[in-house]
Amino acid sequence: MHPKALLDACSELVRLTLRLDHPADAIVSKFFRDNRGLGPRERATLAETTYTVLRKKLLFDHLAPSGSGPKERRLAILGFYGPEDFLRSALTDQEKNWLDACEQVNPQDLMERHRHNLPEWLVEPLKAQLGEGFWPLVESLNAGAGLDLRVNDFKARRADIQKELAQNGIKAVPTPFSPWGLRIQGKPALNKHEAFIRGDFEVQDEGSQLLALLLDAKRGEMVVDFCAGAGGKTLAIGAAMRSTGRLYAFDTSAHRLDALKPRLARSGLSNVHPAALAHERDDRVKRLAGKIDRVLVDAPCSGLGTLRRNPDLKWRQGLQAIDEMAAKQTAILDSAARMVKSGGRLVYATCSVLPQENEAIAHMFSAAHPDFIPLPVAGLLEGLKVPHAATLCAGGEAAGDYLRLWPHLHATDGFFAAVWQKA
Repeated sequence: MHPKALLDACSELVRLTLRLDHPADAIVSKFFRDNRGLGPRERATLAETTYTVLRKKLLFDHLAPSGSGPKERRLAILGFYGPEDFLRSALTDQEKNWLDACEQVNPQDLMERHRHNLPEWLVEPLKAQLGEGFWPLVESLNAGAGLDLRVNDFKARRADIQKELAQNGIKAVPTPFSPWGLRIQGKPALNKHEAFIRGDFEVQDEGSQLLALLLDAKRGEMVVDFCAGAGGKTLAIGAAMRSTGRLYAFDTSAHRLDALKPRLARSGLSNVHPAALAHERDDRVKRLAGKIDRVLVDAPCSGLGTLRRNPDLKWRQGLQAIDEMAAKQTAILDSAARMVKSGGRLVYATCSVLPQENEAIAHMFSAAHPDFIPLPVAGLLEGLKVPHAATLCAGGEAAGDYLRLWPHLHATDGFFAAVWQKA
């Protein structure tokens, strides 16, 4: 595609995305469906430009008024993903001079808001938790996410998949914490790779893998993934169970569960039973009361731990939405807990970085359910032979009690998990 045409397409996609009326990934996907002639490189440029604008929105909003032309074009120029000479060949002389001036701005001369590119309601809780770690977190969020795979160890060995990928020119290294993970350099197309088609691996962040590992499901058990979604953790749990026992994948969205079906078919697992629920108090849940060995509640949340991948989330939410989410999380956890049998395990998890969705929910649940005994996560991970387990858990008074993953510390998305055993 000609540089000018590609920049025009970037500008249009930025305009559509900045409406913030739908998730950015859905808007990008629809744009690609509507423009099927785009090649892989053009798609990469369009997507990465759009996500860069979302990540650095406050900075680009600050710089854009000094330029000319439609605002979405100025934002697309600032966030353009690709060779600079390619971009400049699409610009007028006036735009080139403006871009030169923008590139000469010293970041240290900017206001904090133009450096961290976060809404003010989110800055305070992050600074309170991280202190000096706030700015390393900001840097990691603005750098984007890497690519992790989970090897399906029901069918394949990690070392064999690593070798097969290398033979195809894809460098992969074992993840530092998950025994199933491989970390990929770059973003190669993997959905047509023979090992993927065979079901030998899935794309899954290492942090998400650790949540499944923490459940520690055993052969022959009755297990529930209560908010299964598209089933990434479900498949990891099923493989850990060696396709024995019975694993229920529950979700209130039949559409999300539909995305599990082709993944389940590839996986080779026969112990997974997806089922759509009407709500968290569905009759299916009541029938399983006191019968389940292990329950994972990967609760709906703000998703703010995934800002490397979904930077639009910080602009599409506010404190009221977080408070509403916390009420929903409490109700879901209370309902899921009813299924746990005596001696069984309950895991509550989110991909949020906010205490009100994490520690606060765990504290309230423990206070309301004295028959559920909190289990220190650091000790559980050590028992599972996870390297440097203590570094994956919260500091301060709660040191070791909860899983607390951060992008800048662990190169994963932000995750939280609390674990209980029913007396």
